[in-house]
Amino acid sequence: MNIAATVRAQAQDLLHFIDAGPSPWHVVHECAERLAAAGFKRLDEGERWRLPPGSRCYLTRGGSLVAFITGGNADQGLTLIGAHTDSPGLRVKPRAADESGGLWRVGVEVYGSPILATFADRDLTLAGRVNVRSGQGFASHLVRFAQPLLRLPNLAIHMNREVNEVGLKFNRQSELPLLLGLADDGASGERRFRQLIAEQCGVAPEDLLTWDLAAADTQAGSFWGPNSEFIASSRLDNLASCHAALCALLAVSADAPARAALIALFDHEEVGSESAVGAGGSLAADVIARLAASAGQDAEDQRRRLARSFFISADMAHAWHPNFPAAYEPGHHVLVNGGPVIKSNANQRYSTTADSAARFMGFCAAASVPCQHYAHRADLGCGSTIGPLVAARLGVASVDVGSPLWAMHSIRESAGVLDHAAMIAALTAALRRASAAAM
Repeated sequence: MNIAATVRAQAQDLLHFIDAGPSPWHVVHECAERLAAAGFKRLDEGERWRLPPGSRCYLTRGGSLVAFITGGNADQGLTLIGAHTDSPGLRVKPRAADESGGLWRVGVEVYGSPILATFADRDLTLAGRVNVRSGQGFASHLVRFAQPLLRLPNLAIHMNREVNEVGLKFNRQSELPLLLGLADDGASGERRFRQLIAEQCGVAPEDLLTWDLAAADTQAGSFWGPNSEFIASSRLDNLASCHAALCALLAVSADAPARAALIALFDHEEVGSESAVGAGGSLAADVIARLAASAGQDAEDQRRRLARSFFISADMAHAWHPNFPAAYEPGHHVLVNGGPVIKSNANQRYSTTADSAARFMGFCAAASVPCQHYAHRADLGCGSTIGPLVAARLGVASVDVGSPLWAMHSIRESAGVLDHAAMIAALTAALRRASAAAM
């Protein structure tokens, strides 16, 4: 298999992007830096916006980010690509540390639906944001420990004889606390834990107020396979889609398109999206309304614009796994390195319709990349995405798409090098060609 240097470079950049984003707030920071370097202006939601045609701007709200190009003709619709910045895993509790049997442990809550067994025996660390006392009340700091800091050791097979027959299971309350270190200095576990974080921030422990911290894998992303045709990393779901959407927007940023182009990267998808920063909140609608107001559009104009708009919900797709054929719908075997996937579900767990699927197929054709179709087994519960939520709240045509993925929600997922380049190409074509497509 010959893989073009540009295609491999895009996959390598994705791995760098993921390694820079161990938490949603790190992802937003990385996106903001890339957008600013490309000339995008940062907006403050608390200030009045003045957005002439062709404006390139972005804003952040917590662990979410929206970036856009206003377009030259406000009477046309807009093209919106959505993805999510969060991934399932383990989040640190507000009062996290305790001492047990001479060891410090860190208490965690399960966030979303991770494959918990994959967190065992990994080199874990802490990453996220912390709030520290300041003259203005508090200030937020991004935190990431470079070294392995935590571990969830397995119970030996001699004490869990049926583990290979019944699977590795953890009680979420009593068996998931992560081991931190030896309790050998007489300090309480909570005090030692706070001191550890305070030192990382360069503040006194008493000035450490609150935190949003997650357990993160320290292993960097990598290529694998005889021809390095696959990639493996944490958080491919859904940072691969965030990266593809960002690359597509940056690719068209110099085009001065007639039609507005937006990307919305939301937090909290893995826990239902119903939050002030999630896709179930007002963020997308707020930005679109302010774009319309800045263009002098009234309520009627805004409705007309939304009627001409199109939303692409980009999340990952379940790749065919030959070891588990019974898990898949016959006739819908999605292959890694087979191209972007259009995901359909009759019960609207995905937002795809026949019309929106045909439209995305056109984007793939314009980008000269293949596309695939996925449907879940009818006797298995189907996961959902931000697609139905955003489509319902905005009233826009929508399609759910994604790149094929193995081991979704594992701490170490795998995908295809060719697929990521193909998704970037398809999303770029969508932003460039959507204005010419009839609804």
